[in-house]
Amino acid sequence: MGSIRFHYFCYGCLFSSLIWTFLLFIYFNLNWEKYTFSNVPFQGNPGIVQKFQPPITNSHKWLPEFQQHAQFMKSIHKESKKMEQFPELGRIFNEADQEVRDMGYQKHAFNVLISNRLGYHRHIPDTRDPKCKEKSYPVNLPSASIIICFYNEALSALLRTVHSILDRTPAYLLHEIILVDDRSDFIELKDELEKYIDNNQLKKVKLIRNVMREGLIRGRMVGSSHATGTRFVLVWLTLHCDVLVFLDSHCEVNEMWLQPLLAPIKEDHSTVVCPLIDIINADTLTYSSSPIVKGGFNWGLHFKWDPVPISLLNGPEGATEPFKSPTMAGGLFAMNRDYFNKLGQYDSGMDIWGGENLEISFRIWMCGGQLKIVPCSRVGHIFRKWRPYGSPGGVDTMAYNSLRLSHVWMDGYKLYNLQTSKCLVAQKYPDQKGGIVVVKECDWSDSNQVWIYNEEHDLILANLLCLDMSETHSSDSPRLMKCHGSGGSQQWTLGVNNSLYQISAGQCLKVIDPGSPKGYVAMAICDGSRSQQWKLDN
Repeated sequence: MGSIRFHYFCYGCLFSSLIWTFLLFIYFNLNWEKYTFSNVPFQGNPGIVQKFQPPITNSHKWLPEFQQHAQFMKSIHKESKKMEQFPELGRIFNEADQEVRDMGYQKHAFNVLISNRLGYHRHIPDTRDPKCKEKSYPVNLPSASIIICFYNEALSALLRTVHSILDRTPAYLLHEIILVDDRSDFIELKDELEKYIDNNQLKKVKLIRNVMREGLIRGRMVGSSHATGTRFVLVWLTLHCDVLVFLDSHCEVNEMWLQPLLAPIKEDHSTVVCPLIDIINADTLTYSSSPIVKGGFNWGLHFKWDPVPISLLNGPEGATEPFKSPTMAGGLFAMNRDYFNKLGQYDSGMDIWGGENLEISFRIWMCGGQLKIVPCSRVGHIFRKWRPYGSPGGVDTMAYNSLRLSHVWMDGYKLYNLQTSKCLVAQKYPDQKGGIVVVKECDWSDSNQVWIYNEEHDLILANLLCLDMSETHSSDSPRLMKCHGSGGSQQWTLGVNNSLYQISAGQCLKVIDPGSPKGYVAMAICDGSRSQQWKLDN
């Protein structure tokens, strides 16, 4: 009896051991990922168990020594494709990581910690319409010189831009990549960048250094002057390097991005083309598809995106057909070299940054060209939180350039009162938000007295602010306010008897005391008197 009990006891112990072994096996297998690099928010090898605290620096050599071996890098390649869209790439491990992240936002307005961890090569989703993949393009397309102007750019973002071009562009179509350094301050953009280009034998990459800060506009003109147009024969086809492609320094080109841009230019040299700009999130650097939109602008001359009419997407080629766009965003476009020079390139009188995209858009349309967006060409762009650097001397170059744009390409008018023969102007400064307007002696050479009267019936002074009337206090004087484009308080019509009628207020603008040198104006019940009569004259 005792021996039977002993046997049952042994069987029970054996069975319990098997159960515990099985449970422990399941436990460690389910939790294995917690102790491998596959769950650490950057590229890693699932076959190595480590307690890992990665040292992060601005250098591309931040990975531990054992990750520098070719065999190891091959093993993590597949894993990296999963991790690049993983938001926990930005996890902070130590104070050094925190500093990289915080300084990155201050200097670059996006997450540089994640940018450094992504490296210079990464997989991104192919965001093209499936029908784009069925398209074919001529073999004898012109080759391209790609111009990238940068100032104090994050090195990892800049080199990822370069490598995305090298990785996803047919070699025979890529003539050169010209990097124009607009006198950057950061050390890593000096010797480290040059050594990287030399050590990695990036023979198609040229680095140009500006001796003084020129800004994006003149920087791109410098780049175009260094582009070498050549014609060469490859056994059975002749290639012409006649296309300039301008890109920002924090982009990543997608699959088959260049051919759809080159084909329309080959057909018509006066066609300027832009890719659809996909979104790279500034916080996570995840790459996502952009909707199909076209470029527009408001009457403050600020660029904006507008929806594309359904009729344009219902053609024979559907959402894959290039379509006309009034303006371009400015960062990414391609055009024929000769046509770029024929147009006069950019307006060199503009300074640093701002408004150049609308200026060249107007120039294209008004000088015999056409501007198109090509949906089958996709380029991702980091939309930064803000513009992380200013202009020399703190000058508002956006306002300056917009004023120059309006004076060159847009009709302007003086708005003068028929009784006093004086012009309606800002009491102090045309860019003073909330400032009142008065009548003063007309100065036909003074651009600050120029009004734009658009089809929305906005009156815009010096292309800066709109004439606005309070909808709740009709006794208040009209003021200059930011243009909102919604009509109402900013909607004016020149009506019967030359009266300047404010639609929202239901009253007309009049000079209060025509004999007073102060020249105050106000809204009043429309009576057709001479003090309420105005004329637009250019």
